[in-house]
Amino acid sequence: MFKDLGVQPYTFPMPVLLIATYNEDGSVDVMNMAWGGVCAENMVALNLDEDHKTSRNLKARGAFTLSIADLPHIREADFFGIATGNKMKDKFERSGLHAQKSARVDAPVVEEFPLTLECKVVECQHTVYGFRVLGEIVNVLADEKVLDEKGKVDPARLNAFVFDPFRSGYYAIGEKVGQAWHTGAELVKK
Repeated sequence: MFKDLGVQPYTFPMPVLLIATYNEDGSVDVMNMAWGGVCAENMVALNLDEDHKTSRNLKARGAFTLSIADLPHIREADFFGIATGNKMKDKFERSGLHAQKSARVDAPVVEEFPLTLECKVVECQHTVYGFRVLGEIVNVLADEKVLDEKGKVDPARLNAFVFDPFRSGYYAIGEKVGQAWHTGAELVKK
């Protein structure tokens, strides 16, 4: 039997994504983003409130990085979702993390995060559903420690976590339980 829960943002898992931009003075801004992700092979969509400091930076600089945080940096990642750059000028410094300038876009790369997409802003959309930024992925940076012997990202080594919208929790991920486009292939043969 099903119970009607109404309209809720209930999809699981939700990625924990960190957007990094430069402020107008060149300082680093990082935001933990709840609504967004990959929307095409080389594109990401960010759904943000337009009053975020990060939103202004995206429009001004036309670039950002999008990182996946790992479990050793869960405290800092959560902090980036609690604190606002509009009120806390030293937000990034308080985290204790480090950044370097991307070689490809006008945005910072947080050194401690193991996987980072370097993106350029393609379009800012204002719709009845809110403010959306479409970004083109121009490169992906991965810490060598998360790569397997073939140079591919190993999810178990990534040590990522996801957000649970049901109870506002974080959950570790990494155990492989099947192979895409193979696990269900026998049903095609019926």
